[in-house]
Order: sequence, then C-alpha cells, then structure tokens
Amino acid sequence: MIQIRKAGERGHFDHGWLNTNHTFSFASYYDPKQMGFRSLRVINEDWVDGGQGFGMHPHKDMEIITYVLEGAIAHKDTTGGEGILKPGEVQTMTAGKGLFHSEFNASDKDRLHLYQIWIVPEKAGLTPAYAQKEFPEAEREGKLVPVVTRDGRDGSLKIHQDATLYASTLKQGDEVKLDLKPGRYAWLQVARGSVALNGQALSAGDGAAVSNEQALAITAESPAEFLLFDLA
Repeated sequence: MIQIRKAGERGHFDHGWLNTNHTFSFASYYDPKQMGFRSLRVINEDWVDGGQGFGMHPHKDMEIITYVLEGAIAHKDTTGGEGILKPGEVQTMTAGKGLFHSEFNASDKDRLHLYQIWIVPEKAGLTPAYAQKEFPEAEREGKLVPVVTRDGRDGSLKIHQDATLYASTLKQGDEVKLDLKPGRYAWLQVARGSVALNGQALSAGDGAAVSNEQALAITAESPAEFLLFDLA
C-alpha cells in the first residue's frame, strides 16, 4: 500500500525570514492523523533567508538529520560539533540526554534550502554526538546510496535506530529499485523533480508512506533528487 502525502497538504508557515513546510505535526502545526510514520517523527522542508537562522536551543532524545539542497548552513552544538554543511553533505546529531545547538544560513545574501528530519531513537539517554560527511552527487546518480544507517555500513553515518536513509539523483527515465524485507516499511520524500513510485506520480515536496509492499521501483519522470527511508 502506498499513501501519498502531497506537498500542498503539509503544514505551511511563512515567518518572513523562514518559509517552512511540515510533513508531520510540528511546533504550532498539529494534525492527529500526521504524527509521524514508524520511527520518522519530523520531515521539515525549510527556506531560510540570508543571515537568518535558529539561535542556541535544546533538543533531547532524538536523532536529527540535516540535508541541504541549496546554500549552506552553519552549525554549532554543545558537543563541540561545528561545521558548514553544503549540498552533497549530510549531518547527523544524536541529541540523546540533551544538548544545545544553533543553525544559521552561512550566507548573508543567498537563500538556504534544506530538509531536517527527526527519527525517534531506539532508547533514551544516549550520549550526544555530531557527525558530517560528503556524499557527492556523482556517487548518488542513478543509484540508491545509503547515507545514514544503524550500522554505518558502506561509509554511511550512524544513527541509533533500525532505519536506513538512501539518497539518490536520477536523470529523466532512469530507475532504481529497492526490495523490502517482510515487515519493513518505507517513506519516499521527493526533493526535486518528479518520479513515479510503483507507477504512482510524485513531485517535489510530495512524500509517500509505504507498507505491505515487497519491492519499490522509482522512475524519474524528470531529473529528480529524493530521500528514501527503509524503516522497521
């Protein structure tokens, strides 16, 4: 079964310096039917104006993944983690027993476009941690590249949950496939372009919850970039 969550159905807020869409309930957006999917709790798509961002604020007991589409984000946290995250790079942060971090547009003039994802960890009270790694587009083109996993396989970043995040870019007409083991679920989030998921059309900003499917075929209807989660 594939249930599509259209981009226009998400919670949307324009704060002037921040334009944001919430796939699931978040902050002042609340929909009891959209509280997450499996261990996925938050998928936010944000556009942040130059020189703007989020000052130091706390998080606890969450695995946080940041994926930049345009621009660059400047990150600092109380684990000592610090860096500039650009397109092609992925950042993970284990909030664990508690930390503070800040995120700002690294440019004073260019707009920042990113996805931030929260995954519920397998247990509470973990030691906070931060990691960042580049996954070049050339390596993601035409294939599913695991960028975040539970076991750190194939050079991926690690999180504390039985979930795998794949990133991919496809040229028009290209296709990738994923076999789902029994009892596994998936979520597809289209970042750019348009794809067909087992024949169902999705465009930029659309998501799809997948259950009781044995295999997924993702075909690019136009040049596309997407995130695919394999979930327990």
